[in-house]
Amino acid sequence: MPNIKPVSDLRNYNDVLKDVAEGEPVFLTKNGRGRYALIDIADYERTQATIKLLSELGKGRVSGEEQGWLSHEEIRTHFRDKLV
Repeated sequence: MPNIKPVSDLRNYNDVLKDVAEGEPVFLTKNGRGRYALIDIADYERTQATIKLLSELGKGRVSGEEQGWLSHEEIRTHFRDKLV
């Protein structure tokens, strides 16, 4: 169940921060609407890595569509030559 608190609870920020755990963010509301999310640093770093990976995959897709795709044999040959 989500941990939702009013932003005014930040007056006692230690109580709010102790509720933040990996995989368990704390959502803060302002005037009854969601406004902020406090997340564990591991969750933040994982999210950033996912965004970067998806961005790189998107670039690869565009490159494949514009310049043509390589077969799996071409890729194997390319990497085999790099190892030697």
